[in-house]
Amino acid sequence: MSARDAILARLGPARAAADLAAEAAALLTGEERERPAGPEDLVARFLTQLGQPSVAATHARIGSLAELPGAVAAYLAAEGAEPALWLPPDARVAGLDWAGLTRLADCPIDDGTVLAFARAGVAETGSLVFETAPEAPMLPNFLALRHIVLLEVAGLVRWLEDAVPGGAAPRAHYWVTGVSGTTDIEGTYVRGAHGPRFLHVVLVG
Repeated sequence: MSARDAILARLGPARAAADLAAEAAALLTGEERERPAGPEDLVARFLTQLGQPSVAATHARIGSLAELPGAVAAYLAAEGAEPALWLPPDARVAGLDWAGLTRLADCPIDDGTVLAFARAGVAETGSLVFETAPEAPMLPNFLALRHIVLLEVAGLVRWLEDAVPGGAAPRAHYWVTGVSGTTDIEGTYVRGAHGPRFLHVVLVG
């Protein structure tokens, strides 16, 4: 038996073209897409994707924004990092108690930590969706060593298509799926080659 015959034998009887066409049609209409039961299912799926080697992100979960400074301090301490970070000019974090953490006036480059808000998270891939605004500049998200991303549980969606923005388009819209990496340097995988080396997602809610 040839290798080809062995492979075909493992596949079983040939399937009728009509059956394949019906299956494809079902996929296109979404009939075979199992929808998650609820928010906690989305959270579990999303966190599973964050833990994949291709994403390489850590995570924490808090009940409210008031707990954010404590969660950030705990993360930086566990990483042995300086207790300092750059915050976006967002009213949601400006009024929090950041005692014990230094708020940097300028965004660090190739070092330090920045915080940002993601509009959505995709359970299918572990992707984070960002949109720029006066209170959400884009550049800091690509400059620092550590990127802490705040995401509300209500912003989780199951599929990539569900995260596509509707209505008026933002000035810039971009997706991040884990830390960047390259194997261009002597064939060795280097993490953080084109952006932060460490990604930490804080789920709120």
